[in-house]
Amino acid sequence: MERTTIDLWVGVFVALGIAAIFGLALKVGNLTSSNLGDTYMVTAAFENIGGLKPRAPVKSAGVVIGRVDSIHFDNENHEAVVSLKLDKRYTFSRDTFANIYTAGLLGEQYIGLEVGGEETNLKDGDKITHTQDAVVLEKLISQFLYSKASENKTDTKAVE
Repeated sequence: MERTTIDLWVGVFVALGIAAIFGLALKVGNLTSSNLGDTYMVTAAFENIGGLKPRAPVKSAGVVIGRVDSIHFDNENHEAVVSLKLDKRYTFSRDTFANIYTAGLLGEQYIGLEVGGEETNLKDGDKITHTQDAVVLEKLISQFLYSKASENKTDTKAVE
């Protein structure tokens, strides 16, 4: 092969590699899936949101039904207020639970909605009152270590 042909093929493969990395970056950043139609906005307050970020998915039964629109700190109640944009095709009762979950062990965080039993549905501007905070891995590890340390102290006192 000629030198120019080899250079051309190397250039094509480099361009494909850059395009693949760009596509992967968009996918990881949740910038590719914005197929929500008409939406309505609801809010939910959490004491700890962990690593939840705007544009994180909102899921129910594993299906993406919306996105986190914004997050701000409520200085009066000392809570994080999360605004959710939900697709109008999906309705949820007023006693719906909003939980923050992690995809996998160390994956992205998302909000999961679990439907309650009330007959009236959430409307634009409503607030979800039943929430569960994010599980923070560091907090779990420190609680586990603390409980093990207190067990060891109790065991050594019982032996004496």
